[in-house]
Amino acid sequence: MSTATTTRIALVTGASRGLGRNTALKLAERGVDVILTFKANEAEAQATVRDIEVLGRKAVALQLDVGDSAQFAAFADRVRRVLATTWHREQFDHLVNNAGTGAHASFAETTEAQFDELMRAHLKGTFFLTQALLPLIADGGRIVNTSSGLARFTFPGYAAYAAMKGGVEVLTRYLAKELASRGITVNTVAPGAVETDFGGGAVRDNAELNAQIAGVTALGRVGRPDDIGSAVASLLSDGNHWITGQRIEVSGGMML
Repeated sequence: MSTATTTRIALVTGASRGLGRNTALKLAERGVDVILTFKANEAEAQATVRDIEVLGRKAVALQLDVGDSAQFAAFADRVRRVLATTWHREQFDHLVNNAGTGAHASFAETTEAQFDELMRAHLKGTFFLTQALLPLIADGGRIVNTSSGLARFTFPGYAAYAAMKGGVEVLTRYLAKELASRGITVNTVAPGAVETDFGGGAVRDNAELNAQIAGVTALGRVGRPDDIGSAVASLLSDGNHWITGQRIEVSGGMML
């Protein structure tokens, strides 16, 4: 089903705050409608919906815990109903697998519970949510998975988190190969350090850490949410249909 002459619709997970929210707003600025997910804070999600509507686009917020794959079949059914009632469509165009969680612990002190939580949210969640939504993604659509600069460079305390993101990057290449017959492109965006509340907001709020990261970044500062949201929106724009299976680091040249 081609959607070239209709409004594009993107589904962005974890879009009630942080990078997901910014991505949703940047997409709306480019004329894309949004289905966004939130884990617990519906008020934040509805605020994002209102901000998208101010930009002249449609948006719907749906609850989803990407770390609980048992929810995915029912979630796909809700997406199907929302598409029918809000857009009179059977499919959407873009999937942005953004939602996740963080954990900071040395390798020696990482618990199995921490490891499993990261695995469910980042790797298993991305794998099986994409699988559940695949019938609802239009041929010629796009998928963007979220990795991290930490899958390339290393900082102590992120071994488990980075391992999951490395898995996401490998999965991206396999999806790009297997979904190519439907014209669906699949890429990874890997942010560097960004000033958000992720990880307790340390990069944003700790001036010493912020300066340290800026000092090892070619462009001389820490990333901002707009840097990442704009990159994802650009990747989903019409001119980038020939990019697939790629890891695109959006870090300002961190740790080159």
